[in-house]
Amino acid sequence: MKKITIGEAARRSGVKVPTVRYYESIGLLAAPSRSEGNQRSFEPADINRLAFIRHARELGFEIEAIRTLLTLQDDPHQSCASADAIAKARLVEVEQRIRSLTALKAELETMVEGCGHGRVDQCRVIEVLADHGQCTHPHH
Repeated sequence: MKKITIGEAARRSGVKVPTVRYYESIGLLAAPSRSEGNQRSFEPADINRLAFIRHARELGFEIEAIRTLLTLQDDPHQSCASADAIAKARLVEVEQRIRSLTALKAELETMVEGCGHGRVDQCRVIEVLADHGQCTHPHH
């Protein structure tokens, strides 16, 4: 079977070449075999692993969570309770972020709606930004 170069592995998995090297350096991806010219030679399983990591990153999982999920994937006969717990924790983070973004959206809408489109000295946007106390929603 023909070995896969790092460029081809990156293309197939949707991960950039420097990111492939980074995942290898932090141990998410095992060091691949090397050709006589010292080039990395990837296997189809490496491409699948890179795609898994990319998808997990797209969903916002942190590196350590991905490391745990990969360990679980490597031993498919164990309970998926840990994977479920990791996904549930990520869901809680996303729900919190949605609440925060919803409050931010409401604050910006209030700010924009209050603007009379007159001069800057009467601009509600400038007033609110200059005085945090005028905000209607607490945020950081």
